[in-house]
Amino acid sequence: MDLSLLSRRSDHEWVIEPHGRMRVPGILYASEALVADMDHKVYEQVANVAMLPGIEGASYAMPDAHWGYGFPIGGVAAFDPDRGGVISAGGVGFDISCGVRTLYTGLKLRDIETRKVDVANALARAVPAGVGSEGQISLDDVEMDAMLSGGARWAVERGYGTVADLERIEEHGCMAGAEPAEVSPQAKRRQRDEMGTLGSGNHYLEVQRVAAVFDRAIGEAFQLREGDLVVTIHCGSRGLGHQIGTEFLRRMAIEAASHGIELPDRELACAPIRSELGRAYLGAMRAGINCALANRQIITALVRDVFAKLFPGSALPLLYDVSHNTCKLERHVVDGEEKRLFVHRKGATRAFGPGHPELPAVWKDVGQPVLIGGTMGTASYVLAGTGGKGERAFGSACHGAGRSMSRSEALRRFKGRQIADDLADRGIIIRSPSSRGIAEEAPAAYKDVTRVVDAADAAGLSRKVARLEPVVCIKG
Repeated sequence: MDLSLLSRRSDHEWVIEPHGRMRVPGILYASEALVADMDHKVYEQVANVAMLPGIEGASYAMPDAHWGYGFPIGGVAAFDPDRGGVISAGGVGFDISCGVRTLYTGLKLRDIETRKVDVANALARAVPAGVGSEGQISLDDVEMDAMLSGGARWAVERGYGTVADLERIEEHGCMAGAEPAEVSPQAKRRQRDEMGTLGSGNHYLEVQRVAAVFDRAIGEAFQLREGDLVVTIHCGSRGLGHQIGTEFLRRMAIEAASHGIELPDRELACAPIRSELGRAYLGAMRAGINCALANRQIITALVRDVFAKLFPGSALPLLYDVSHNTCKLERHVVDGEEKRLFVHRKGATRAFGPGHPELPAVWKDVGQPVLIGGTMGTASYVLAGTGGKGERAFGSACHGAGRSMSRSEALRRFKGRQIADDLADRGIIIRSPSSRGIAEEAPAAYKDVTRVVDAADAAGLSRKVARLEPVVCIKG
């Protein structure tokens, strides 16, 4: 990105001043090096989002921002329904409520060192991964609607996990306002046999070692200590979420003009929040959130079964589950006035700080755990929300490393088998049904996650707590 197009407020805050049809500024939170490495398309997309009706504050980009569909991935924007604010399917993304959850194992690396291959094979058998992967659960019409309404609560009621899990999931495991009737029969058909599966792309299931703790006090509050092993699950709403996004983007593009909306980019198709189409999408999108929460809850139960068999007595309690790719109604202060806004986070993570009323009591004093997914062979991170009077980007942070290379380019440059062998030489066991998938997700195809996390910390988006390094990785 051409830095001369931006105004610099600080080392980690850059501004696209309003011009043309922009209603608010664009703000990028990143180091100079990360901004310089961003494609110019990120600049264009941040500016385009700032043109949408009812936007509040600014159009934001996180340190991992890169070119997406309509919104940049790593984009955050909030809209006021009282000022004609809109909701955009492109501002949520196709993998609705893709997210990350982390489980404690109570184990150290020495406890599994001689059994890593057994662990990898057992997890790969228990949790289907890859394009079109199907699980052992098949939902009829009644159960499908119950799942879309109930989310992780539905899964717990059917024996997948415990009630205690729900306290450590966003929305306590169930997104209110879901409308299964707004989800098309085709979307439901795609999901009928996909519950309890990882899918493909950047989704993964990893056993990770806590390699470093940077904030001892918050680390203790999060019960993360150096040498501990955790399990992290990264996946979303599978085919159902993708179908919802595809269908509503098409409808929004067709109807935009009838609502007097002049789109700066067709991919930013949207509808007024208070329109019939806007309400329909909200209901379907919230059902998609519940699908993702239920999916991760089922996978959690499958992982717990594997560990219970291999390491009798292990329980794997939940640290936290947090989503990206959502739009949620939240209270935020803008120019001294508290407003109820619809906050889009696409490839961005909610990061509420200490004292926030929506956080579970256990996190009130330290802020929300922010789970940042890494890449095979590098690292993931646990951060903590900051919030307070200095809240940035409506209480949001980055969500991962962010791609620096297209999947097609990664396929040209890398061989999946070679990557798996190289990682095995470093003691990291990879299991995937697709060598192509491994090549597409090569670590070198992503930004340096440490630079991204350091920028999020320096910008005040969140506080760095712990670094997690992979031991076993199941890839889609």
